[in-house]
Amino acid sequence: MKLGVNIDHIATVRQARRGESPDPVYAACICELSGCASIVCHLREDRRHIQDRDLYLLKQVVKTRLNLEMALSEEIIRIALDVKPHQVTLVPEKREELTTEGGLDVVRNFDRIKDSAERFHKAGIKVSLFIEPDERQILAGKDTGAEFIELHTGRYADAKTEEDVATELEKISKATVYAISIGMRVNAGHGLDYHNTAPICKIKGIEELNIGYSIIGRAVFTGLERAVKEMLEIIKRESH
Repeated sequence: MKLGVNIDHIATVRQARRGESPDPVYAACICELSGCASIVCHLREDRRHIQDRDLYLLKQVVKTRLNLEMALSEEIIRIALDVKPHQVTLVPEKREELTTEGGLDVVRNFDRIKDSAERFHKAGIKVSLFIEPDERQILAGKDTGAEFIELHTGRYADAKTEEDVATELEKISKATVYAISIGMRVNAGHGLDYHNTAPICKIKGIEELNIGYSIIGRAVFTGLERAVKEMLEIIKRESH
């Protein structure tokens, strides 16, 4: 199991002062040198953290893989087609939300997603869909032509009781098995931290965990290199 590090919140700190530091591109280099398998960033329509210039620079600098999270916005689609990240992950997006609140409704937005996936594939860009662990959504995702799904782990991360935690883990596990059975590749992420990641690591078939907020938060106290390496240690230990 691999680790993708989301660097959005490095840019969040920078944008608080509209300054030049801390630089998310520099952060990406540290994350890669610390052993992560990909760099993740979300170019939001309101540009609340990552900026266009960051994205173009990241494409030049990132040596592993650049995974661009994005909404089904024509403006962002055109930027993505110009930048050509290694992968795009299509996510729902609302201006008023603090962070992505749930999975993309592939069933309802099937035609738009399928059309967008075809455009990305023509440009040589892989496509992932950030969705709930739900078989209807996964099957619809397969039919769009996307290669990957990223299972939304937010409900698991927010679960308060042992029973709810077990229920959400079972949903993620079953969704992973189903997705693989129909030929899809599986990543997962959202709300994962240094306390709740271990059980997710035990689910066979998930290829990569995309984690950002908890790593950047820990880095304030430990430094970014150590924060990334500590998360990698958890993933390596628990996924074997």
